[in-house]
Amino acid sequence: MKITRLECWPVEMPLTEPYTIAYETIDRCVNVILKINTDSGLVGWGCAAPDLPVTGETPKGVLNDFKNTIEPWLKGMNPFRYALIDREMQQFLPKSPSARTMADMAIYDLMAKQAQVPLYQFLGGYRERIPTSITIGILPVEETLAKARDFIKKGFFILKVKGGKDVEEDIEKMIKLRETLGHAIELRFDANQGYTVEQSVRFIKETMDVGIELFEQPTNSSASELLGEVTSKVPVPVMADESLLSLKDVFHLTSNNWTDMINIKLMKTGGITEAMHINSVAKAAGVEAMVGCMDESALSISAGLHFALSRPNIHYADLDGHLDLLDDPFAGTVILKDGVLWPNEGNGLGFDEK
Repeated sequence: MKITRLECWPVEMPLTEPYTIAYETIDRCVNVILKINTDSGLVGWGCAAPDLPVTGETPKGVLNDFKNTIEPWLKGMNPFRYALIDREMQQFLPKSPSARTMADMAIYDLMAKQAQVPLYQFLGGYRERIPTSITIGILPVEETLAKARDFIKKGFFILKVKGGKDVEEDIEKMIKLRETLGHAIELRFDANQGYTVEQSVRFIKETMDVGIELFEQPTNSSASELLGEVTSKVPVPVMADESLLSLKDVFHLTSNNWTDMINIKLMKTGGITEAMHINSVAKAAGVEAMVGCMDESALSISAGLHFALSRPNIHYADLDGHLDLLDDPFAGTVILKDGVLWPNEGNGLGFDEK
């Protein structure tokens, strides 16, 4: 099988409802789509979700990476040389993780389609489904409670609450959520780098009765030792997110005992191949993993889901980035039922053009 043609284009998708995190408010996103044709007739699909604060990329930059690097390098290539492709992409595009992810995703889609199995089975097939959290952005307390009740009515049982702007309000919010929802609902908290070490310790101390499942990226990613300080001072598992961009990062974090858990986002790491290595290092260190996402079409959520299903060390999923998108051309590529994500059982990533 050889790659014969590649196409790439941007897709803008408004959100049904804007949301706020510690450092920005989001009301729409732009993904960049990759389509790869082969001489066997199989078609592979990929998706980039560039985000300047997180991946350091823009949609225009991804399109340039496609034109100048991805297209000329991949044309004529055998997709099953994925290790070579990944290594070369890292060398050619070291600062373009979502562009690399887009190419990597399409390569895996092709390989699994050639094998005539869903991608999670091609990767190892450890499980068939996984629960996902649903995210509540930064809202006033009463609006947060109303949003939580609405999500529970829709079948979700894991809520991830965003904070980091006001520790007093965050504490109040988590206490009231637990009082309102009872203990059948799992609560996670993501400060998105918004706290100091002192605020982090205070937040956990004053919410101990809430039973927060995990505490995600409380401190600034530019100083991972601060994350380690929080990890050493609080009894709740601390998760690295923005601090983790590469294989070197996970080695640095785990060898210094600076985190209890890691959040692997394909768009940050450069794709499934690198994510596999990152997860292996975490597993060797006794650190559990979650697969997370950004604002991504159902196609790239599918890639994250298939990866999560394939590995026993991935215990958690936060794959809700497609749920609020309008005009998603890949809607239906993953199946959500009562807070649990399933692949649609098509081959590869589960999408074929009609």
